[in-house]
Amino acid sequence: MKVLIVKTSSMGDVIHTFPAVEDAILNRPDIDFDWCVEEPFAGIVALHPAIGTIHKVAIRRWRKTLFAGGTWRAMAGLRGALRACRYDLVIDAQGLLKSALVAIQAGAPIAGFDRASAREPSATLFYQRKYAVPRDLHAIERTRRLFGLALGYQPDLSTLRSGIVPPAGDLRGVEGKAAFLLHGTSREDKKWPVEDWIETARQLTDRRFTPVVTWSNEAEKSVAEAIAGAVPRTVLVPKSPLADVAAILGRSTLVIGADTGLTHLASAFGLPTVAIFLATEPGLTGPRGPFASTLLAPAGGKVTPAEALAEAERLLALRSAAPA
Repeated sequence: MKVLIVKTSSMGDVIHTFPAVEDAILNRPDIDFDWCVEEPFAGIVALHPAIGTIHKVAIRRWRKTLFAGGTWRAMAGLRGALRACRYDLVIDAQGLLKSALVAIQAGAPIAGFDRASAREPSATLFYQRKYAVPRDLHAIERTRRLFGLALGYQPDLSTLRSGIVPPAGDLRGVEGKAAFLLHGTSREDKKWPVEDWIETARQLTDRRFTPVVTWSNEAEKSVAEAIAGAVPRTVLVPKSPLADVAAILGRSTLVIGADTGLTHLASAFGLPTVAIFLATEPGLTGPRGPFASTLLAPAGGKVTPAEALAEAERLLALRSAAPA
């Protein structure tokens, strides 16, 4: 049986789908999975060894050039590639109108959330198989339940496995234990103050960790340089392809991160991961992993470096005590 997964973005949403794939591999070994995803996240999907063909879309770019000939040729190419694969089923794990419009290009039956469960009820107009999944569950559990209903099994929700491993790479320039500080995030109100990152880096060096920072745009570059300038032992990784950053991340001992996709990736790798949420509710979309924890800023309050480091020490002790 050939199944296409449609989960185009964002990075965290893509990562939240991996446990559902793990359930399916266990319960339905007869299924071959392909995936349709936005171009920037294709490398993340490729981390899972069970995924075959990865079809790339560029919905965000196509919207800006909708009437350009190149855009129409790219969309026609996607349609042709999907139809050539002759899928038995498409699972729209996103539940949005844009994902449903991608799903129908495959010309196969589509399974997805029902009208009361989908994020955008209009998407369900394109589904042939619709399933009720409570909306007050974490995104990982919602997706696992959807896959189970669509493929005919009951997932074991007492376990959680992502099935991904870090890509090949190393930690050149890092002495001792690496602590990756993921300061970059998409919204200003999600950002931890730079002085808190600096204090965290200082305290990590006192604990014989080497702080690691990187950046993906000019605003993040200024923060990364400020941390490295204030704490000279910090390793500043230049702007790099996502696969290279994932390799370094996966070989770190500890990760402390803002509400960003790489923090979700760290938790999926099974790393001790402290997520700092300042403006968003982590209950339904926060990082999940065997050694992941989320610190939520109280109303009118903040998360302090001391709190983040105390939680990091707890997770590191938990990891050390876990069976190999």
